[in-house]
Amino acid sequence: MQVYRLPKAEGIDCLELQQAETPRPGRGQVLVRMHAASLNYRDLMVARGTYARGRVPPNLVPLSDGAGEVVETGPDVTRVAVGDRVAGIFMQSWIAGEATDADAASALGGGIDGVLAEYVLFEQQGLVRLPENFSFEEGATLPCAAVTAWNALFAGRPLTAGETVLVLGTGGVAIFALQFAVAAGARVIVTSSSDEKLQRARQLGADISINYRETPEWHQPVLEATEGRGADHTIEVGGSGTLQRSIAATRRGGEVALIGVLTGRNEINPMGIMTRGVSVRGIYVGSRAMFEAMNRALYVHRLHPVIDRKFPFAEAKAAYRHLESQQHFGKVVIRSP
Repeated sequence: MQVYRLPKAEGIDCLELQQAETPRPGRGQVLVRMHAASLNYRDLMVARGTYARGRVPPNLVPLSDGAGEVVETGPDVTRVAVGDRVAGIFMQSWIAGEATDADAASALGGGIDGVLAEYVLFEQQGLVRLPENFSFEEGATLPCAAVTAWNALFAGRPLTAGETVLVLGTGGVAIFALQFAVAAGARVIVTSSSDEKLQRARQLGADISINYRETPEWHQPVLEATEGRGADHTIEVGGSGTLQRSIAATRRGGEVALIGVLTGRNEINPMGIMTRGVSVRGIYVGSRAMFEAMNRALYVHRLHPVIDRKFPFAEAKAAYRHLESQQHFGKVVIRSP
């Protein structure tokens, strides 16, 4: 089979397409013929060697997000059957409840080999069935970005209809959060540096859009739009460079879901958290139970992922570079061979 590996994590150019023996499933294991994978910002960090303090295993198979068809099962497999359309969960051992250190170590494409391969071997507990109305490309976008957005909005203080959600940016997590919030009956405010992307966000249901390059103090229009109260939920993907404004834009007692570090990982001033009584909840994807609940909602509401571009398997490096350019709106997908 064909498989991509990172012999060393020193940049996108280190990614190598290799040949390997197709694995065979043992007891409780499932062999999946992958049809598509998708990229997250985390995958850029892994390739650069900046993820998890640079502790990237040598010869790692990258990417956490992929979908395919079950082609073979080992003894005692009961959760799936040959022919099922499935996706792997981000942390292969996080089934429900709170995540443990062992769960974090089971993250695909980081702690263990990922899904950028023609065939991938999974433990049966690490799979979920795709929504019936999803293509493989759509299913491949779900494990990290979609589950992260779901966790951010519904697993802490659950979003309710009529509340206001502030979404930073228009990447994978942000667009899923926008779609989920609109489906839940929330009012959505979105920020971006691109007027074109803001227009597309409004077409997806965003009520208010803010160009943060034109309005650097973007928390002010958020407060104005909420009559000085602030957003109930903020989807924070920027990190230390945007967190202070996110806190200022969130209502007293509201929740900031801290997801990304796009603008850096410097120290933050906790004063705003204390004085506004804002809860800042760190989000590291989610459990299988969250994934399955999200899939039911996707099916009922007939929501479909927004895919920016699809790249052939042989052009995986180009897909990475497209994500790196930050020109994407939604998800970047790689088709399997």
